[in-house]
Amino acid sequence: MLNIKGEHISLRALEPSDLDFLYQLENDTSIWEISGTLKPYSKKVLQLYLDNAHRDIYEVKQLRLCICDTKDTCIGLIDLFDFDPKHQRAGVGIVIADQENRDKGLGKEALTLLCNYAFKVLDLHQLYANILEDNQKSIHLFENLGFEKIGVKKEWIRTSSGFKNEIMFQKINSNVS
Repeated sequence: MLNIKGEHISLRALEPSDLDFLYQLENDTSIWEISGTLKPYSKKVLQLYLDNAHRDIYEVKQLRLCICDTKDTCIGLIDLFDFDPKHQRAGVGIVIADQENRDKGLGKEALTLLCNYAFKVLDLHQLYANILEDNQKSIHLFENLGFEKIGVKKEWIRTSSGFKNEIMFQKINSNVS
């Protein structure tokens, strides 16, 4: 079972007991804009997802981990997606569920742990992230951890208030050949 420990948080594999947290987070319409969600998820669909969450990243090309506090309470999720072992790259996504857990360095610690895992264990050469241009906190987080802005996808995401630009960030691990 995958469990990566930091000072204030740990990253662990999804467990069956995470169903209610996953249900709440996936159906939070305030984050649908960044997740690309268009309709609510049922508990049945999410249970099927949890039943298959143990599958290997090399098989399903993604890895979703719970960000847990020191009491093993899930406070967010962090993902590797579009995993490409041939080209040694993957996308990264992160969400801290409740406002009260944001701006405390927990996202930074989680992203640091995930980057270290991706570069040292999975032997990836690069990670990338797509962030809406008005999400200044996420932009700051990724830039603070060495992700560089490499481009802007103009009017990329359609929202209720119109189209938004999406910025692409990339972090290259110079220790991998």
